[in-house]
Amino acid sequence: MIIDSPGSCDDEVQYYIQLLKKHTNKSSGTLLHFGCGAGMHDYSFKKYFQITGVDLSKGMLELAKKLNPEIRYIHGDMRTIHLSQKFDVVIIPDSIGYMTTEDDLEKAISTACSYLENEGVLLITAQTRKDFKENNFVYTGVKDGIHLTIFENNHIPAGSDSTYEAVLTYLIRQKGNLEIYNECHTIGLFSRNIWRSLFQELNLSVTEYKINDLYDPYIMNEGNYIQTIFICKKHNKTNSL
Repeated sequence: MIIDSPGSCDDEVQYYIQLLKKHTNKSSGTLLHFGCGAGMHDYSFKKYFQITGVDLSKGMLELAKKLNPEIRYIHGDMRTIHLSQKFDVVIIPDSIGYMTTEDDLEKAISTACSYLENEGVLLITAQTRKDFKENNFVYTGVKDGIHLTIFENNHIPAGSDSTYEAVLTYLIRQKGNLEIYNECHTIGLFSRNIWRSLFQELNLSVTEYKINDLYDPYIMNEGNYIQTIFICKKHNKTNSL
């Protein structure tokens, strides 16, 4: 990893652990991570939980397996994956934004809830429409002679009600050569009312928290990046897979 390194998510995970302890009496147990990516969060979470990670990207899963060989990783879609186990905690701390329609959002959260043990906890980290800012970010890193700089622009296109664009430009310098790559991600951006309505439909009790300093070191000029953490509980005696 050039930009991130093992342990780079420690502070974030410690904050999540503190919140989870407020809403469950389990200090350890089983954890299902939807959208686990390259396993950076898992590197810190595995100190507390037995983890199963799920991601749609096979490339990311390969990186996660190298970083956390003791963790079970599964290729799958958080909206539809079928597992034979329930978990004390389910987390979606980073990738819920790839749900770009209300239908996809509902499917992902409903699927996550179906894998919760009775009195289990679902943790989601997301941006809401009201808190969103059109920020610019820059990330840099050097490893093994490779210099990487990433510029990211977040922008709501005209006429968009529930998505924004995250446009990234990669500058990769190696052995005197420069390569430039560009990519654009469409990210879901829903109002707090939509989130609350969805939670109500799924019979979830929800507590909200704010986190606003994760990306401060990377924001160009002045700005802020506010995220909402939803801690959700479903108080059913049984949940069916």
